[in-house]
Amino acid sequence: MTRVESSGGTPPGTASRVRRGWPVFTVIAIAIVAFILGGVGGSFQGQLAEVQKNDNASYLPGSAESTIVANESAKFLKVETIPGAVVFHRDGGLTDADKAAIDQARVSMASVEGVDADGVTPTQISADGTTASVFVPLIAKQDGITVQGNDLAAAEQDVIDAAQNAVPSDLEVLPAGPGGLLVAFIDAFEGLDSTLLGVALLVVILILLVVYRSPVLWFFPLFSALLALGLSSMVIYLLADHEILTLTGQSQGILFVLVIGAGTDYALLLISRYREELHFHDNRFDAMIKAWRESAPAITASAITVILGLLCLGFSQLNSNKSLGPVAAIGIACTYLVMMTFLPVALSAVGRWVFWPRKPRVDGATDLATHGLWGRIADVVGRRDRPAWIGATALLAILFAVGIGSLQTSGLTASENFTNKPDAVVGQELYDANFDQGAGAPAVVATNASAVDAVITAASGVEGVRQGPGSVCVQVDVEKVTALLQNSGGNVPQQLPPGCPPSLLNVAPIDGRTIINVALADSYDSPEALQTVERLRDTLHAVPGADALVGGSSAATLDVQTASVHDRNLIIPIVLVVIFIVLAVLLRALLVPLILIGTVVLSFAATLGVCGFFFTHVFHFAGADQSFPLFAFVFLVALGIDYNIFLMTRVREETVQHGTRSGVLRGLAVTGGVITSAGVVLAGTFAVLGVLPLVFLAEVGFAVAFGVLLDTIIVRSVLVPALSHDIGKPIWWPSTLAQAAD
Repeated sequence: MTRVESSGGTPPGTASRVRRGWPVFTVIAIAIVAFILGGVGGSFQGQLAEVQKNDNASYLPGSAESTIVANESAKFLKVETIPGAVVFHRDGGLTDADKAAIDQARVSMASVEGVDADGVTPTQISADGTTASVFVPLIAKQDGITVQGNDLAAAEQDVIDAAQNAVPSDLEVLPAGPGGLLVAFIDAFEGLDSTLLGVALLVVILILLVVYRSPVLWFFPLFSALLALGLSSMVIYLLADHEILTLTGQSQGILFVLVIGAGTDYALLLISRYREELHFHDNRFDAMIKAWRESAPAITASAITVILGLLCLGFSQLNSNKSLGPVAAIGIACTYLVMMTFLPVALSAVGRWVFWPRKPRVDGATDLATHGLWGRIADVVGRRDRPAWIGATALLAILFAVGIGSLQTSGLTASENFTNKPDAVVGQELYDANFDQGAGAPAVVATNASAVDAVITAASGVEGVRQGPGSVCVQVDVEKVTALLQNSGGNVPQQLPPGCPPSLLNVAPIDGRTIINVALADSYDSPEALQTVERLRDTLHAVPGADALVGGSSAATLDVQTASVHDRNLIIPIVLVVIFIVLAVLLRALLVPLILIGTVVLSFAATLGVCGFFFTHVFHFAGADQSFPLFAFVFLVALGIDYNIFLMTRVREETVQHGTRSGVLRGLAVTGGVITSAGVVLAGTFAVLGVLPLVFLAEVGFAVAFGVLLDTIIVRSVLVPALSHDIGKPIWWPSTLAQAAD
C-alpha cells in the first residue's frame, strides 16, 4: 500500500508526552453532566411548541408605532382578539337550506371556547349568492393572560368543526382572515420536532455512511448531536417559558438543523484528526488526546465565530431576530460542549473497532486514499494558482449577475408565505373575491379625543381608505352594545343601519385618548394596504393637536418589514467586523482575515444571484421576505467562514514547518476530504428546511445549502488556497511568519 507521512502525527515513542495539558478528569466530568442533561433535555423538544410565539406583536419592539397603538387599544378592551372569518361556499349558489344551516353554524361557532362571542357578526352573503361569511374573532388575550399558539390553533379548529357539523357535508367550509392565516402558520410547524428532525437525521445518517464507510461510526456523532439538541432545548424552553427570550416557529426550525449540521461538522473534524493520530499511537487515549488538542483551536474558533455572529442579531429591532441570536447561539454552545467532551470520551472508550471495517493501524503513516484526490487537487492549485483564483472569482461574479435582478425582497403577503395552499389561503381568496377585502382588519388609530372629528375627516380622504358610510368610526364599546340588547329585550336589530353607530355606543375616552377604526379598501396584508397605512401615517401625524398613531394588522406587517430593512443595514457590517477580529486573533495576522472575509462575502453575493434565479424562474415564489438577506448572510458568513477556519488553521500549522506555499498545499490536501464532507452534511441538513410548507424557511434552507456547497467546493477548495499560494508569505502580515523563509 502506498503511504504518505502525516504532518499532524506524533512519532512513536513520544505518546507519553501528549497527556500534558490534557484536562482529562474535567472533560470526563463535563461529558457525564452533558450526557445526563442532554438525555433529560430530550423531553423538552416536544414542549418547545408550547412556548412559541408567532404573531406580529411577538416580532415587533415596544417602540414600533403599531405596538404603541396595540397597547393603547388594549385599555379599551377587556378582551383582545385576532380578526378571523369563516367562509361558506357552493359553486352552484347557496340554497335556502344552506343559509338556514349557516345561521345555525353562526350560533354554534359563537359558543366555542376561545371565541369572542360578542364579536361574532351576522352572516354576509356575496352578491352572486355563492359565498357566505361570518366574522369569528379569536380571543388573543383575556384578563391579562395571552393565549398560546397551540390554544389558538385548537380554538380555530373547533370553530371549523362546529361550522362543518351544522351545515350539509357538501357545503365548503374554510377559515379566512388574519386569525385563519395565523393558525395556518402555526399548523405549519406542527410536528416540527418529529418531521424536521427525522428527515434531518436520515439525511445525515446517509451522508455519514458514505463518508465513513462504516456501519458503526455514524452513530456516535449523531447521538452526540441529539444530546446537544436535548440540552439546548431544555435551556431554551426554560428561558422562553420565563419570557427571557422569544421563541418563534422559524427559530425552532433553524435551531434543529443548526445543531445537527454544526454538530456533525465538529464531529467530522475531530474524528478525522483522531483517525490520523491512531496511525501514530498504540494507545487510543493518547491518540484522542493529541487529536483533541490539535483540533480544539479550529473547532473553538469556529464555534466562537458562529456564536458571536449570531449574537450580533441582538442589535435587531425585531424581537424575533433579537431572540433568534440567543436561541441559535445556545444551540451552538451546547453543541460545542457535547462534541468536545462527550464525543471524544465515548470514542476513546469504545476503541478502534468503531472504524470497522477500515480500522487504522499503528504504522507511522496514514492511508493515501484519505488524501490522494485532494493531494492531486492541491498540486493543480499550486501549479495554476493565478488562473485558478481569477477563474473562481469570475465564476462567482457571473453567478451573482445571473439572478440578482430577479431577487425581490419587498415582502410576501400572508397567503404567499406558504409553499402549499392551506385551507386558510383558499378561504382568504374566496373572501377577497366576494366581499370587501379590507373588512375585519381595519387600521386602528389612537388619537386625542379632542381631535376626533379632524382625524376622521383627514383619514376619510386618504387614498386606499374604503369610502362610504361607516368606513371611519370611533370604536364601538362591546359592553354598551350588549347592555343595549339586554335592556331592549332583544328588539334591537342584529345589524345596525349603514354608517357609524350612535355616539352613545362609542368607547369612552381614557386619559384623553380614544380609538378610531379605519376600514381599508384592500386586503390587510396586500402591498396596497401597507401603502395606505404609510399615507395614513403621513396624513394623521400632521393633524394639529391629535398626536395620532396608526396601528392594526396592516401597520404591524409594515413595521415588521421596515424593521427588517433596518436590521439588515445595521447588522451585516457588525457581523463582518466581529468575524474579522476573531480571525485576526486566531491567525495572528491582518491580511489573511481580510482575504477570507472578502472571499466569503463574494460567495454570499453569488448565492444571492443564484437564489434570485431559482426563486423566480424555478420555484416560482412570489418573492422573498425583507429579512431573507440578513438571515442568509448571518448563516452563510458565520458558517461559511468555518471551513476557511478549518483550512487556514491547518495551513498555519503546516506553514510553521514547511513554509507558506507548501503549507497551503499540504493544508488543502489534508483537510480537503473532511471539510468537503462537513459542507455536504451542513448543506443537507439546511436543505431539510424545505419539508416545512413555508416559503421563508424553504428560501433560507436553499440559500444556506447552496452557499455552503459553493464555499466548500469553490471558495475553500480553489479560491482561498490559490490566492494564498499566489500571494505567499505576505498573507501572514504582520506576524513573524510573513518574514519567515518560504
